[in-house]
Amino acid sequence: MTRAGQSATINIYGDITSWPWMDGDVSAVNLSKQLDDMGDVTDITVYINSYGGEVAEGLAIYNSLKRHKATIKTVCDGFAASIASVIFMAGDERVMNDSSLLMIHNAWTYAAGNAQELRKQADDLEKITSASVVAYKAHSSLSEDEIKALMDAETWITPDEAIEYGFATAIEKTEAKAANQSVRKQLFEIIKKFNALQAEEDEDEKDEDEESKPEPTDDEPEAADDAEGEEKPEDEETESDDTDSEDDDTDSEDEDEPKEATQRWSGFFNALLNM
Repeated sequence: MTRAGQSATINIYGDITSWPWMDGDVSAVNLSKQLDDMGDVTDITVYINSYGGEVAEGLAIYNSLKRHKATIKTVCDGFAASIASVIFMAGDERVMNDSSLLMIHNAWTYAAGNAQELRKQADDLEKITSASVVAYKAHSSLSEDEIKALMDAETWITPDEAIEYGFATAIEKTEAKAANQSVRKQLFEIIKKFNALQAEEDEDEKDEDEESKPEPTDDEPEAADDAEGEEKPEDEETESDDTDSEDDDTDSEDEDEPKEATQRWSGFFNALLNM
């Protein structure tokens, strides 16, 4: 049991039994203590995944939940079978997951004795079963005879059938992403996205370069004339300038290539992660 503010959650993920042995087993005594420990809560959600168990324990849990002043929401997370399906009926809101099932059937037991004792045992079982029929009928659009027929047949009930019969009030749909079976198609999608991102980056860099270019001024021609009046050694300085220029270009290319490659690989992996 967990509580957050005025809301509380109970998990029934095991057998309904008067002698809990496993962690998920639930008894009426334990659950009633949980309800008392919740204090003043306004809504309780009960998640159920159980094959059922003892009828007496299940009926006590059903009535404890019905008696509680909080709004009860029961959710079938897997199976709500046998007496666990009766506990499911305790919800003011009863939700089936789209991959869950109810199962309803008649009470049964082991018996030994003479003919009279066995006949009495059969009569007793019919009365014990009738208590579950009352719980189903209180929340179902089916008649008593239709409910008994389903119980006689030990019927598994799908979420859609649970809605149709009135056993459930809603179905919780599981949203799943569509699987992509084609690796080739997925790779093409990654490459297309990468190329689109790279084109946007190149366009941004081009715009930045154009904005950073200085505008021509009226002083530039005069500066050029002054430069023509200066004396320079014809051979040595020209050759030196050419050599330095080539070295600078080579160094610049060497520096830009790994940087550009790093940016492109970074963009590719970003595109891959965003698929």
